[in-house]
This record gives sequence, structure tokens and C-alpha cells, in this order.
Amino acid sequence: MLRRSFLSGLSGFQAFAFLQSPVATLRSWQAARHAQDDWFDENSAKHRVLFDTWNAERFPDAMQFAGNYLETNKTDYELPNSDLAVVIVFRHRTTPFAFNDAMWAKYGKSFSDQMKWVDPNTHEAPTANPYATRLAALSAQGIKFAICNRTTRAYSNNAAQRAGAKPEDVKAEMMANIVGPGHFVPAGVIAVTRAQERGYANISIG
Repeated sequence: MLRRSFLSGLSGFQAFAFLQSPVATLRSWQAARHAQDDWFDENSAKHRVLFDTWNAERFPDAMQFAGNYLETNKTDYELPNSDLAVVIVFRHRTTPFAFNDAMWAKYGKSFSDQMKWVDPNTHEAPTANPYATRLAALSAQGIKFAICNRTTRAYSNNAAQRAGAKPEDVKAEMMANIVGPGHFVPAGVIAVTRAQERGYANISIG
């Protein structure tokens, strides 16, 4: 009623301009869909959540919170894991955590230098993925991994330069050696926004 009253006090041109304003048309906006992002919908889950990570120091928080999310939904809501779509994003300085022990044994020093991070226990560059076991356990519970392709390229280029190898060969090697079922997304930052457009709640870990 208030809206009709307001519009009745405007001229025809003013009313048309108001109705065409971003505020008036906001409710009708819908994000475009792209085939690269359709994997987000490959589930019948009742709830969707994404944990966005980019700082190596904070990565353990993502694993803890993701585990808590599954456990609490099971104990307090009686929801099986199949009712929950959970994605962890690996981008920027957390991307190497998506690769298995073989890649860390081969390129760990390169990873560590580029991440500006060392194992908090040894204060040295790891020769194995320090979180591989925990990530494998989360993967076994149905959690999916979204791995930044752009950052993977950057890490593989650096590792290849140090090893005197071809960048494309090292990148292919890394992509074939990940810790669990993962999806290489064009860019981590895009995956975060596309997931939200498809109904995923975003929890930024840092």
C-alpha cells in the first residue's frame, strides 16, 4: 500500500524510472550458470557449505571446522553425511596441501618457499604433506576439494624452473597426485563466488 501510494504521487516518467532502478529490480536478478561450475550441483544434499582457505597458517582450522560441521550435524540433527555438501577450497598459499606425499617429497622445498611457510613443528620445509592423513579422513566422509588451477600453475612453474623440467609436465604430475577426490577449478576466488550463487554458505578461514 505504501509503495502504491508513493508511486501515485510521481509523474509517469518518475514512476517508470523508479521501477527500473537497481533497487526495484534486485529481486529478479539471477546469476548466470556455467558448465565449469556444474560439479557444485552433483549432490542431493539438504545443506551446502564451503570452507575457503588461502593462508597456510590457518589451514588446520578449516579441517577442524569441517570435521565439526559433519559431526555436529550427525549428533545434534541426526543428519547423515550424504545430506551435507561440504567443499574445502585450496588456493593461494594452501594449494600445495592438496598434493600428496610424493609431490611434497619431490617439490616440498619449492612449495615451502613459495608459500612462505614451514612445518610449525620442525620449522623446516616438509618432505611429506603434514595434513595428508586428516584430509584423507575428511575425504572418506564425503568432503570435496576445490583446487585452484591458476595457483597450481604458478607452483608447478616455480618447481619446474628449480628442477630444470618442463612446466607442463610438472603441472600434469601435480594434478595427478592429489590427496583425495578433488576438482581443479579455473580459479579459487571464482569457485568461492560461484558456490555461493548455487546455494553454498561460505565460511572464510583465511
